[in-house]
Amino acid sequence: MQKTASVTDVARNFSEYVNRVSHRGEHFILTRGGKAVAELRPVPAGRKLSELPGILASLPRLGEEDAAAFGQDIDAAREELARAADYDPWES
Repeated sequence: MQKTASVTDVARNFSEYVNRVSHRGEHFILTRGGKAVAELRPVPAGRKLSELPGILASLPRLGEEDAAAFGQDIDAAREELARAADYDPWES
């Protein structure tokens, strides 16, 4: 939500405006002499999707032995899950 506020008012009540921006997500266009001169808005959170390939490339890689052990763990978990699916805790 975008609103306008004078630079003087923002300077006098700076912490209030910062709280409104950070906690409520408000967006202010700051004016001086009736003309827009700046913006006060929340900083974008998170990362951009375009950064994903770089993030994935920076992750550590499993060695051959670790990858095989991980695959075995996944297979064992799937088998255990298949056996547990037949169990009904409400059955007496």
